[in-house]
Amino acid sequence: MNTLAIWLLALAQSASSVPQPPAPVPADTPAAADPARILFPAGASGLVLVLVKADRTADYEAVITALKTAVAAAPEAERRVAAGWQVFKAREADAKGNAVYVHWLPAPVAEADYRPSMLLDRLSASLPETLLVKYRDALAAPPSRLTLDAFAALGVTPVPPPR
Repeated sequence: MNTLAIWLLALAQSASSVPQPPAPVPADTPAAADPARILFPAGASGLVLVLVKADRTADYEAVITALKTAVAAAPEAERRVAAGWQVFKAREADAKGNAVYVHWLPAPVAEADYRPSMLLDRLSASLPETLLVKYRDALAAPPSRLTLDAFAALGVTPVPPPR
């Protein structure tokens, strides 16, 4: 019975309290970073898992092909962002039937945004807008980013320490 009385008292006090307005945000506070950016820190490798609707794989692959063409024609500094970047398509679908694409970035440029749409937009002045709309509509979910640190090289034979 005492527990019920304490609970009711707490409920009554919380109902009678006046909610405080949120604290004002200082003018010098930086804007929040874009949560959709795909960034990797220096020294890490990266994987990006992309789920594509099964009936939209041709649209997604058209964007990746356009990106490859744009990178090949780009200046050296822009091509450096894509150095080593490979895209794989899984033979198996996910549990919902979506196609799975894996972007492998063995040595990504630190703080470069690896969203294909953003890179394409930056590299290609004559990109048809419909291509990016098809890309957006092909995605079954936002891409998942995995930052990887080397843990073990299993195929490397250990070298015995010198005697």
